[in-house]
Amino acid sequence: MTTSTPLSTAPADLIAINGTDHVEFWVGNAKQAAYFYQKAFGFQIVAYAGPETGVRDRASYVLQQNKIRFVLTTALVADHPVSKHVLDHGDGVRDVAFWVEDAVKAFQLATARGARTVREPFVLEDAHGKVTLATVATYGDTVHTFVQRDGYEGVFLPGFVPRQGLDVPSTGLAYVDHLVGNVGWNEMNTWVEFYQTVFGFHHFANFDDKDISTEYSALRSVVVANHNERIKLPLNEPAEGKKKSQIEEYIQAYGGPGVQHLALVTPDIVDTVRKLKANGVEFLSTPDSYYDSLAQRFEGLEENLDELKELGILVDRDDKGYMLQLFTKPLEDRPTLFFEIIQRKGSESFGKGNFKALFESIEREQDLRGNL
Repeated sequence: MTTSTPLSTAPADLIAINGTDHVEFWVGNAKQAAYFYQKAFGFQIVAYAGPETGVRDRASYVLQQNKIRFVLTTALVADHPVSKHVLDHGDGVRDVAFWVEDAVKAFQLATARGARTVREPFVLEDAHGKVTLATVATYGDTVHTFVQRDGYEGVFLPGFVPRQGLDVPSTGLAYVDHLVGNVGWNEMNTWVEFYQTVFGFHHFANFDDKDISTEYSALRSVVVANHNERIKLPLNEPAEGKKKSQIEEYIQAYGGPGVQHLALVTPDIVDTVRKLKANGVEFLSTPDSYYDSLAQRFEGLEENLDELKELGILVDRDDKGYMLQLFTKPLEDRPTLFFEIIQRKGSESFGKGNFKALFESIEREQDLRGNL
């Protein structure tokens, strides 16, 4: 979610996306998932829709932390799209919703350029105002909903009521930095072209199998971004290697393409990771040898090296500064969705210098699962 001022003027052919409105997860048990995200990650329940509010077929909990807004939805009947999604994929991201100035225009432009319609524009309205929504499909069973709020003053959307959950402290997560999608063999360029053609995104960065490889596996990745670069979407595909890559493992476990991970920004990664670990969040391990020459490789590092080593935090640099990052283990029993915790100190990179260490750590986990 973003609260910055919308564009006052925009070219006629621009889908003016101002930022991420929310990310909706379709899950098997939203009440239990909401408890997990509160206790483990410090989110607050702020809104709810379900049988008590007149919704008979599903229940949805809206969780928020600073500018991050998650919606957790579960089906209440067997014959429901959420039930089918969970059967096919397990818990996962269904909707990466975009905050736009004009949902009808965004929908018309996107579908005219080749996007498949999921739901045509419609209006929800209550005493707090109105919201216009429209949804189009992207890779796999993932969708994008255009959300036009028109000054809506309610807690989330019409039909949702305020809801209070656990009294848990924040872990300092501030906003969504990027969302990564995994697609199948030789599909990456197709989806890069899709985002460029349909949404008007531009090429932001790319990494080939020389950048992202280990002794056993490799992948390729291209990052696309919208006009104001508040939306960044890396798209990954497998590359040839001796053994199964993490992308192949994901697609097999998820049952097709989907959102692999969300990168969540914190202004203090040391404090955030300490809190997350105290809450029981599990992270990928980093070998001590990674830190042997870190101080020499990154002159001017403001963080305490011993703390970074203790917590397993990775560091990378580009020409604009440096960044710190750490990745959770998968959040479900299927080795699919995980989170990246990231702090940026000027850098716009995605941790290219850490790829080898990161992917070797992932491969150790794959090997334990028997999936390498």
